[in-house]
Amino acid sequence: MSAALAALVRQAQAGDADAFTVLVEGHWERLVRFARSIVGDAEAEDAAQDGLVAAWRALRSLAEPAAFSAGVTRIVGRRCLRRARRSARWLPLELVPEPAADADPSGDLDVATILRHLAPRQRAVLHLTVIDGMTDSEIGAALGISPASVRAHRRRAREAVARLLRKGER
Repeated sequence: MSAALAALVRQAQAGDADAFTVLVEGHWERLVRFARSIVGDAEAEDAAQDGLVAAWRALRSLAEPAAFSAGVTRIVGRRCLRRARRSARWLPLELVPEPAADADPSGDLDVATILRHLAPRQRAVLHLTVIDGMTDSEIGAALGISPASVRAHRRRAREAVARLLRKGER
């Protein structure tokens, strides 16, 4: 974390709303993309905003300014996981309908549809792995789980995606 970013975090911790606004602007797009992977387009911005409000309230308890990015990601991720559990938008793979007989398997892949069939935490792990390029330790810190759990969620998600893709090939 740069010295300027750390100074902004310390200013925000002291109650400077303008400093927090600058921090939010620097993280907003990434957090909304992350939220979108978990809760979908319709709720992503609301979930990110809810998480940022919670982050503002918890900011004074942040011991290390360098932990701001991981901390805000963790808060937004938890808000998204709660929303996803409440709305239960994902389906067990057994309930996913078979593709139509005349479906073109060479057609475009609908990534959003595939992601909706994963558990919310699996979507979060895949997003942080593939989109944000985070390590298992960073993902674990962001989601409040161990690196071993990160690997297990990633493995299960990849297996589920592979099953979905195989079903689409038939």
